Amino acid sequence: MQKQVLVVNSNIFFLNQGIQLLSDISDSLYISNNGEYNKSGIGRHFRHIIEHYYSLVNEKNSVIDYDSRERDLKLEDDRQFMINTMKEIISSLEKLLSAPDYIHKEVNVRSNEGIGEEDSPLSKSTIQRELQFLISHTVHHYALIGLILKTMGYNPVHEFGIAPSTLKYEQQKKN
Repeated sequence: MQKQVLVVNSNIFFLNQGIQLLSDISDSLYISNNGEYNKSGIGRHFRHIIEHYYSLVNEKNSVIDYDSRERDLKLEDDRQFMINTMKEIISSLEKLLSAPDYIHKEVNVRSNEGIGEEDSPLSKSTIQRELQFLISHTVHHYALIGLILKTMGYNPVHEFGIAPSTLKYEQQKKN
């Protein structure tokens, strides 16, 4: 049961890390998309992350379909709306802590990220495995967000966008 709590809490930790960053930056940084170094601003990356979480928390009939995301542009354009949405996702994830068996639920997952015109095949997975995927997915997009922010003169905290295993390795090297 501890591992289920850990994977849920890890997702909550990273979503809170995003909320902290969003609380620290301006609206103009959030929506900026100058295209000089990137074709999408950080708002688009946050939208992409959150819509993957939506796919998980809104799974129906044991199917998680990452390909059929809504792509709600308000999430990219309204920083406060994004913060509120992330808090709602955290609330949904917290409910998993009181339903420990749900994390073992088998699901079918679709995710080809738009390659090809036909639906990609479904793959077997579990809610726990998808929560593990979402941690990795979130951290990697955070790394891009951090890089984009640095090109705009804003330096996020060192830990932002760095995988937990890398942080652990860095800490061990210091000791």
